[in-house]
Amino acid sequence: MGASAIPVILMTLFWGLVGVVLPVVLPKGPNRSLMQSILITTASSCWLFWLCCYMHQMNPLIGPALHNTTIIAINKLWDGP
Repeated sequence: MGASAIPVILMTLFWGLVGVVLPVVLPKGPNRSLMQSILITTASSCWLFWLCCYMHQMNPLIGPALHNTTIIAINKLWDGP
């Protein structure tokens, strides 16, 4: 298991706690089922959003777009060949 798996595991445990454990331990009341569905929906949405953002940073789809003049200037200013 690599170092990049640690944040995924920790966030999965955190949102798993929010989406699985908290709905079970909610006190009895008239709105218990509504609160359970809110917690489950929030936990799954937040976890999925975080996972997509985290994985996108691992391998970005779009790199920096440089014009030819910028590449030539960088090459000359940074002692390129």
